[in-house]
Amino acid sequence: MGLHQRTETSGLVSFIICAMAGASVMELCVSLLPAAWMISRRQFVIASIIIAACGTISFIFGYARRSSSLSTHNRLIEILRRLVEILALATVYASTLFLTSFALLSMAGNLMGTMFLEYIVAVCAGFSGVAGYITFVQAELMDAKTLAALLPLFVVAGVSVAGLTTDDPNWYTNNFSQLGDRTTFAARMFNSTLILAGICIIIVSYFAISELVTSYRQRREWHQEQGPLRSSRIKHYKARLICLSIMLAFSGIAFIGIGTFRYTPHPILHNVFARGIVCVMGLLLLTLPWLAPQLSLAIYAAGYLAIAVCGVVLIQWLDGINTLTNVEALAGLVFLGWFIMFSRQIAAIEADRIAEQVLHIDQEEASADANTVTATANIAGTIPSSVDKNHRMHSRIAATQ
Repeated sequence: MGLHQRTETSGLVSFIICAMAGASVMELCVSLLPAAWMISRRQFVIASIIIAACGTISFIFGYARRSSSLSTHNRLIEILRRLVEILALATVYASTLFLTSFALLSMAGNLMGTMFLEYIVAVCAGFSGVAGYITFVQAELMDAKTLAALLPLFVVAGVSVAGLTTDDPNWYTNNFSQLGDRTTFAARMFNSTLILAGICIIIVSYFAISELVTSYRQRREWHQEQGPLRSSRIKHYKARLICLSIMLAFSGIAFIGIGTFRYTPHPILHNVFARGIVCVMGLLLLTLPWLAPQLSLAIYAAGYLAIAVCGVVLIQWLDGINTLTNVEALAGLVFLGWFIMFSRQIAAIEADRIAEQVLHIDQEEASADANTVTATANIAGTIPSSVDKNHRMHSRIAATQ
């Protein structure tokens, strides 16, 4: 079987194991937990934790199996780096699965009422199986595009859960910071979403920068083999990547800061991170053609369009036509949309690099085979000529005698 077929088969096995584990653990919790935990929201929390645990464990097994850096033949620094990657990615998947499953369970509970609790074990089993299947398959075929696709789902799920469970029905009349400016479950959910979203942005940025470096080095090496070409070199490439890394990292740190420092006890720090991310992202979108010249013109144009749209909405808010909540929501969605496009561009660069690498190896093997055939033909051609020459020489000697 090929890679994708083996991955799908392993994903189905993970589905069955996770579904059985989810049903068993949820049934055990329903049977043994006290009556205080039989409240619908608490049961949803328990089910979401079980679903997230099944999916995360499945992801860790899948990602560790595909990783060659965990081999004992590699250096300790490579093993530690891969372990840190697994831990960071597992955190992103666990938080995403928890928030998404809790949001879906809460909406289903609101629709069906207390009757939904009768099916909680079966629902937990099904969700656990789906989570195990998806995470295992994605772990086997992990790239920046796959990871970035989780970001909007994760953020929307977290904000939706916070909005559904908040005790402030008029929070949207002010801004999003008001949704997290409390000590309630909804506020903690909202702030945790921002913190984990910032971590996810930093992780995706790490993969993106690594791919840009790898693709650039590969093309430089191949061009040097073919001869020095000025077009293969990008001036001040290291400085550009450092600036790009700092901006992407600070955008993630800003999300973490907004979720960590609530407005009421820390108004200055909260505003520094909230306004700082706007400035950094605006500067990043404006300077992106210089920072990452390998990208296509379409993503540069999309960045300029995003700045223009956000600028128009911001002017409307200053004129009193729009609300700050709408401005923040639009800016957040625009940033997430741009970040997905950026990650897909990186994934496309990675796919092109792998295709070029395979083509380059095939050309080298074809060239080596051609040289081998030529050498064999030369040897085969020289043996008869030398035999014929020796035969003629012996004939001449015999004739002379």
